[in-house]
Amino acid sequence: MKETDREITELQELLDAAYARSTEHLRAIITDPRRLDAGELVRVLTGMCTLNLATVTARGEPRISAVDGHFLHARWVFTTSGSAAKARQLRQRPAASISYVDGERIGVFSHGNVEFLTADHPDFAEIEQHLTSHYGSSPSSWGDDIVYCRLQPTWMVGYASDKAAVLDTPAR
Repeated sequence: MKETDREITELQELLDAAYARSTEHLRAIITDPRRLDAGELVRVLTGMCTLNLATVTARGEPRISAVDGHFLHARWVFTTSGSAAKARQLRQRPAASISYVDGERIGVFSHGNVEFLTADHPDFAEIEQHLTSHYGSSPSSWGDDIVYCRLQPTWMVGYASDKAAVLDTPAR
């Protein structure tokens, strides 16, 4: 957990606003006993999470793919090849959706805009260090055109079917 108190507060505000704007259908499924708050999310979203990343083609066709994601400072971070279709799509249309689902155990759903982080970005060094520590090598060393991406969420909700069990056993 690398989130500051301010980041947790901002995440809680985002979660509350998203839930309030959600449909009756979603609120009927993600009821208060199952809703994860910001502190609980940052507690359980540690390490690598396999994310479903949804992008859109130039013709407006949806595409989904999986990426290794890390929840750092209350934002999803991932890398991919700069030549991957998802990278091309995100450069042209940065709006994206990300979900992390572990069976019925936990679900986190996010919408927002993806930003590309370069070595001169103030957050790049910390992200690079985190990923290098996790994988044992820098993602930058995996190819000539690796890009670092971060979702700036505009909407996010999280739930756990059995919150007590999830909080006792973080993801991974």
